[in-house]
Amino acid sequence: MTTAPTRLSRAAGHGRPPAPVRIVHLGVGNFFRAHQAWYTEHAPDAAAWGIAAFTGRSPAMAEALRPQGGLYTLITRGPDADDYEVISSLTAVHASSEHEAFLGYLRSPELAIITLTVTEAGYLRGPDGHLDRTLPGVVADVQALRADATAAVTTTPGRIVAGLLARRAANAGPLAIVSCDNLSHNGDVLATVASDLAADVDPTLAAWIAQNVAFGTTMVDRITPATTEEHKANVLVATGLVDEAPVPTEPFSEWVIQGAFPNGRPAWDQAGALIVNDVAPFERRKLALLNGSHSLMAYAATILGHETVADAIQDPRCLAWVEQWWDEACAHIPLPAEDLENYRQALLDRYRNPNIRHALAQIAADGSLKIPVRILPTLRAELAQGRVPAGATRAVAAWVLHLRGLGAPVKDVRAAEVLALAEGSLEDSVTAVLTFLDPTLADDARVRQAVLAEATALSS
Repeated sequence: MTTAPTRLSRAAGHGRPPAPVRIVHLGVGNFFRAHQAWYTEHAPDAAAWGIAAFTGRSPAMAEALRPQGGLYTLITRGPDADDYEVISSLTAVHASSEHEAFLGYLRSPELAIITLTVTEAGYLRGPDGHLDRTLPGVVADVQALRADATAAVTTTPGRIVAGLLARRAANAGPLAIVSCDNLSHNGDVLATVASDLAADVDPTLAAWIAQNVAFGTTMVDRITPATTEEHKANVLVATGLVDEAPVPTEPFSEWVIQGAFPNGRPAWDQAGALIVNDVAPFERRKLALLNGSHSLMAYAATILGHETVADAIQDPRCLAWVEQWWDEACAHIPLPAEDLENYRQALLDRYRNPNIRHALAQIAADGSLKIPVRILPTLRAELAQGRVPAGATRAVAAWVLHLRGLGAPVKDVRAAEVLALAEGSLEDSVTAVLTFLDPTLADDARVRQAVLAEATALSS
């Protein structure tokens, strides 16, 4: 008789014992589990730093991880072989609806840090960079918290403010809040939207936040594809254990952190994280070179029929597009040329890894939020020096064609708005998209003509 395989779980003696919860994390996605949770696992003081993680809208990840006691297998996929490691840093996993549990953690003086990976869309910013107070979810959260500080909320800013209200009421002391999303100046962004909502709920909270909350800014980097049934099967073969929530990732990982931790932090620096006074140069390098080239390939390479980064970078046309984009972007990144060249080579090695199937359609999501931070800074900097950059205008042109139905399917938090931009002739679409991105770009005939020329070439 064949014995059924054992499911990965603490009850079966797998992993480390659960650590006391000193970190709350919002957004239990694969990236978080391959990155912040991995750094915490590898910190020498990991036994003192447990994480209580809360899902986004779907409770599916909590349902998968709870029977495993928060354990999961990290599959590090090298070019030649895979490595399997059980990660034990999640002490508890909750659905986002478990609001009282969230407030309970915030009331504990032992809690030191909140981290977030909620994607760019989760910050709910308006065009002016402040909280978009017109959004129904924001309006509902403000009304709910005004009536009852413990009321359930649905938005990320609302959840942060609810937690801080609970912490202040419990006199639980200071803490750090650290954004780990691919968003320029992510700590400042989070501080702004949280402060905006706090001001609407309780004007006295602002002074308490200023004295007790440190918003950290980070640069994060580790390519982490979606989990497939094949990954689960590979774990079973390699370890003999059933894992319903393994995470595939690449060997490379980078985490640069700027900010104070008034109630302590894990020794992340001893696990490879870099603690700096200014994260901006590293952020610009990563947003432009990695994320910018990802977006370029997500829109342009899918028009050619490529499905993954590894497929695209093997195409000489796509490689040339990426190299041209990098040449333009590097001219405006304040780091030594040798460092930038080494980073470019490391990116090519990562992109060519055949065991990392990073889907371009996944990268293509939410271009309305990504193009402005990944592509436009280089475009503006080149224009300021009298150049019309082919790489940057090609990326914008590819996004125009994406909205017009070429390449990867459109999945965008502002889908209805941006799809309307694609209506009419190609020339009309180019003008509408540039106006949406930055009206001054639409007013520049050189930019309009360059984007139209690139879009015409790509579409043919």
